[in-house]
Amino acid sequence: MKLSKEKIFPIIISALKEDIGSGDVTSSIVFEKDVSVLAHITAKEECVVAGIDVAKWVFDAVDEKLAFTALCKDGDRIKKGKRAISVKGSAKNILSAERTVLNFTGHLSGIATLTSKFVRLVKGTGANIYDTRKTIPGMRELEKYAVMAGGGHSYRIGLWDEVLIKDNHLNGLAQGSRTKAVRNAIALFKNRWYKNIEIETENIAEFKEALEAGADIIMLDNMKIEDIKKAVKLKNANIKKYGTKVILEASGGISLDNIKKIAKAGVDRISIGRLTHSAPSIDFSLEICV
Repeated sequence: MKLSKEKIFPIIISALKEDIGSGDVTSSIVFEKDVSVLAHITAKEECVVAGIDVAKWVFDAVDEKLAFTALCKDGDRIKKGKRAISVKGSAKNILSAERTVLNFTGHLSGIATLTSKFVRLVKGTGANIYDTRKTIPGMRELEKYAVMAGGGHSYRIGLWDEVLIKDNHLNGLAQGSRTKAVRNAIALFKNRWYKNIEIETENIAEFKEALEAGADIIMLDNMKIEDIKKAVKLKNANIKKYGTKVILEASGGISLDNIKKIAKAGVDRISIGRLTHSAPSIDFSLEICV
């Protein structure tokens, strides 16, 4: 996934307006006679970097004459004390952009770093790490990009690009029979352009319904590890009937403590909301060289 400057730039402008407002009064007075300086952005903890291009676009938005140098690239793991970015030019403008740059790089690198921890834990199991739609409004493209910088995968960008039939869809469709509702819901989407039809299940009975109805992807939502293993066993025992294409996705209650056990149970992928809604920000600092 490559970030589109055209899409991201309005987010940057909004962030700068929020922070700078009518002007950086402190820098304007301190640097009444502006000076050219060299500044470095340094990681204050080990992390996986994300947001280098975004940082450049923030500096560009404030002052296109600033000389920006990336000292690493998105997806790189860097040590504490490693410089990630250097920028040279107007001290006033560098400091006006500072907090916005650090907010973006800290947040996105936090997502990439947390994602990489999950990815490392499932290595060799055959399971892949996926994000969700649990993102900060307006930040989805950036946050999903950060997940991929950390080695994860992105599935649904929004409600328009893939089908996910959840409990509330079935509750609205059901006329006394969940089994019939599942079959009717899946039938609505068969032979249309949608690549995959996913259905959410919470127990083995619901899993069987989804499997028999012809779902392409079955989400095992908040299932106990014993039930996840049962679902995998049922799928594998019925490969001739349903084919190998059925994808099993574990979701809900996933943590660094239990993910390895879930991955080893045999699911194909694991979707994790906390990648975007709970990733701690990485601490970066900007220092002007004296």
